[in-house]
Order: sequence, then C-alpha cells, then structure tokens
Amino acid sequence: MGTLKDVPKAVWMLAFGIFFNSVVACTFIYLFVYLTSERGLSVPQAGLLSGIGGVGIVAGNFTGGWFGDRYGHRRTLLCAAVLAGAGLVVLPLLPIAALYVVLPLCDYAQGAVRASNSALIAVSVTDGSRRQGFAVMRVAGNAGFTVGAPLGALVAAHFSYTVVFVADGIGTLLFALYAARVLPARGAARAARGRHAPAQKSIWRELRARPAVLVLLVSIFFADIVYRQLFSTVPVYLGDHGIDTRVYGWLLALSGGVILCLELPAAVALRKRAPLAIVGTGLILVGLGYGLLRFGATIALATAMMLLLTAGEILYKTPATAYVADQAPEHAQGRFQSLYAGVSVSGVILAPPLGGALYAAAPALLWPLSAALAVAAGLAVLAAGRMRTPGESAGQSAGECRDGRPPAETGSPTRASAG
Repeated sequence: MGTLKDVPKAVWMLAFGIFFNSVVACTFIYLFVYLTSERGLSVPQAGLLSGIGGVGIVAGNFTGGWFGDRYGHRRTLLCAAVLAGAGLVVLPLLPIAALYVVLPLCDYAQGAVRASNSALIAVSVTDGSRRQGFAVMRVAGNAGFTVGAPLGALVAAHFSYTVVFVADGIGTLLFALYAARVLPARGAARAARGRHAPAQKSIWRELRARPAVLVLLVSIFFADIVYRQLFSTVPVYLGDHGIDTRVYGWLLALSGGVILCLELPAAVALRKRAPLAIVGTGLILVGLGYGLLRFGATIALATAMMLLLTAGEILYKTPATAYVADQAPEHAQGRFQSLYAGVSVSGVILAPPLGGALYAAAPALLWPLSAALAVAAGLAVLAAGRMRTPGESAGQSAGECRDGRPPAETGSPTRASAG
C-alpha cells in the first residue's frame, strides 16, 4: 500500500483548486438569510427555494459522474463549474421568479462538480493509494470551508450577502479556469470506452455483481440522514436545553480542527486495514455519539458527542469513497462515484424534515432512534465485508485480500489520466 508520496501531482493540484473553491463556496450557509433579508422573500418562500436547491445538489451528485463517463470527467467538471459560477454572478440581477430556475441550476451544477472531483481522484490514483487521494481532497475541502465560513460572515457584515454570492460565482469561474490549466486534457472515460465498449454492462448489473457495494450505498444513505441531524435538530436540541449558539459554533470548529489534524494521518495509518471494517466502525461511532444525547444536554456530553461524530466521520467517509472507486469497473467509475456522492448527501434533503418531525412529535425518541439506525448501518457494512466481489478467489472477502490490501478489480484503472 502506498503513502502520500503515491498521490500524483495532478491530485494535489486539484486539491489546491478545491481548497480555493471551498473558501468562496460558502453561500449555502447564508442562502436563507439572503433570500429573506436582501431579496425580501417570506420565510415559506425562502424555505421552498432552499428545499428545491437541496434537490438540485443531490441530483447533481447523482448524475455528474454519469456525464463524466460519457463525455469525460474533466470536461464535465469544467462545464458544471462555469454554469454554477455564471449563475451565481448574475443572481443579484435576476427577478424573484427567475430564482426558482437559476438557484436550482446552480445547486445542480455544484453537485455535479463534487461528483466530478471524486471521479477525477478515482481515475487518477492507483488502487492502493485511493484512500490517501480522497483524504487529500476531503482535507482540502474542509480547510477551505473552515476559512470560508467566517470570511463570508465578515464580508456580509461589512458589505452585503449579495457580495458573498458574487464572490462565490467569480471564485467558481476562476476554479474552472485553474482546473482547465492544471488537469490533463485526455479523458480516461473516453479511452476506457474505446477499449472496452463491447463488454460494458448496465450500471445495475454491475452493482448486482457487487453486493457489498450495494449494502454500503444503502447503509450510507440511512447513515447520512442520521449524521446530518448535526446541522438541523442538534442545534435546536441544545438551544432548548440552554446551550448557547456560540457553544454550537465552537463544537463545529472543534470538529473541523480535529478533521484537519487527523484525517490524513488516519488515512495513511489505516491504509492496510480492510476498508469496510473501518467504515462500519466509523458508522457505529456516529451512532454512539448521538446515543450520548439520550442522557441529556450538557456541554460535556455535547463535546463528547461531537468528538465521536468526528472520529466516525474520519473513519467512514474517505474509506467508503475509496472502496467504491476500487470496486468500480473502469467504464463506470464516474457513475459509481455519483451513486456514492448522491447517497452521501441524501441527508441534505431528508434529515431536516424527518428529524424535525420526530423531534416535534416524540423528542425522547430522536436520539435513541438515530443511534440505532447508525449502528445498524455500521453492522450491515461490517457484515458486507465478508461478501465476495468480482475478481476475488475463495477465502478472500470484500474487505481485504490476504496481503491486507483492498481487492483489485479486474480491469480497474491503475493510473488513468485525470480527464
């Protein structure tokens, strides 16, 4: 298994662009207040627009890789980034009615950018180093968000939220220009089609041949609904128990700091461990974190919850993404990444309404049910680690080969160009 030295230069260059784009791409945090203050929308109208935007994000994640497999991941990334950036730049000039079209399109394009980033990492890094490659991408994104969120608030306070959105648009266009210059122009997906087109199967047949991947995708779908309670019902719950919003902000900052410090070292240290065992353990830690809230809401319990959630996130997100990439056939790498990207943001749409409804109807059930769902997802992934996958011989599991490495997919890319 490799180390960070085996992550190719193109990935580091892309990661720098992701960092820069994440610094400016903080508008989703301020969308609701922008719509209700500077655009004068009512709370229901702003909620509807935000919800439609969430659908756009998820749809973009689900389909970005499909376009990449057909037209090239580099080309898809550039087109989506230009579309998102141009839409955000002109957003302040548009009438209210046009927002119902342009905002979802911007969100869709941003979701497609996310899926394309993942697909580019998947086709650019050797099988044994994909965890490190995805860890580099996640650290870059988290670092950019850590800088961008308070910077956006500062810009909004001194100027306006309109400036924040225009800056996001300009930054996204600059990211597209940067990516066009640093990413190789040849498309791995196009080359793969030329070599293997006659043997290609439908995506569903490929998934049915990989039951462990299916189990992982379903588990991540439910786990993300649980995980994203952190951004919906958790602050409400803490506030209802007298914990100031500033404490919640510090908890998020603590989580971001731990991720920035530990995600890359963890990816390197655990690179020889079976991926599904790591993912399952991470999901269980998420469940245990929410289980702590069953005992009350104190600063100590909230801090312990956040640390468990952060440890779980570090353990499950990067290895899960890399595992899907390792199991994907060459001609469907983008579509496999899109499936994972889509289920991994499912909570954006489902977590607030489901968690909010349960919290309103039976608040005592929310945290035990959340904990049970995440633990069940983790146990399912652990069980999936014993399933056979294509290319494995008897005695090898979906989690690990005899030498400790993830199983190599027959025909999977070793070092394709990032196109």
